[in-house]
Amino acid sequence: MITLTDAAVSQIKDMMEAEEEQGLMLRVGVKGGGCSGLSYGMGFDTEQNDDDTKLDINGLTVLIDKESAPIIKDIVIDYKQNMMGGGFTIDNPNAIASCGCGSSFRTAAHAGTPEEC
Repeated sequence: MITLTDAAVSQIKDMMEAEEEQGLMLRVGVKGGGCSGLSYGMGFDTEQNDDDTKLDINGLTVLIDKESAPIIKDIVIDYKQNMMGGGFTIDNPNAIASCGCGSSFRTAAHAGTPEEC
């Protein structure tokens, strides 16, 4: 369903260790907003909802809510480090448009709720 590169998995696991909380899982999804209508969300969660898709990716438990699943199908999440710091990147083959800052997008089937920049 989604791909996490080795660099992304390593960074996420390091971040989970820093949280010092047992049972953390990575939740990946989208919400309405941003210039183009949809924005990505990633965070830690300790609860799985009944309609979540649960994936095991390189020993990392990933949760995806039912509404986000078709929008983020086949995305690739990577972590890149450079002289300015590091950050996660998301390559979404379903995105047909994105805003200039790259933080929001839309797909052919999901326009989201665009906002003013």
